[in-house]
Amino acid sequence: MKPLDLIDTARHLVEAGTAGRPREANLRRAVSTTYYALFHCIAACCADMLVGGTGARRSQPAWRQAYRALQHGTARNRCERRGMMEKFPREIRDFAELFVLMQEERHRADYDPDTSFYKDYVRVRIVQAAIHIRRFNRAPAKDRRAFAVYVLLNLRND
Repeated sequence: MKPLDLIDTARHLVEAGTAGRPREANLRRAVSTTYYALFHCIAACCADMLVGGTGARRSQPAWRQAYRALQHGTARNRCERRGMMEKFPREIRDFAELFVLMQEERHRADYDPDTSFYKDYVRVRIVQAAIHIRRFNRAPAKDRRAFAVYVLLNLRND
């Protein structure tokens, strides 16, 4: 799953149909798809940094296990921990902040029947996600590896 392909899908959902207001269902799916672009970016980072990226001599089952190990709630909780997140460079912190926001927005989009979204708001979030995915992927490998360990593995205080 390529995160930027999901971003393209979200854009398509917002722009589908007439030049006027898109269907609410399209806006909701675009919000959800934008969140999943961020989620899959982290999942791919975890697998690539811990097992090996494309072209690496890697075990595909191990890569898949690392990719699938990411938990939505754990990732969010870790991204919200200010003291810990301050140890990461700006591009990872900004990405994590948007990840938390978009998870909240996805929950609204998927589960709140009384919420509505505006085309311009959704467009802004899609653009932000694309920018932050690119910036995240350009962060130094050592920092992305540390982030992968941070969001996947249990924290110990002893």
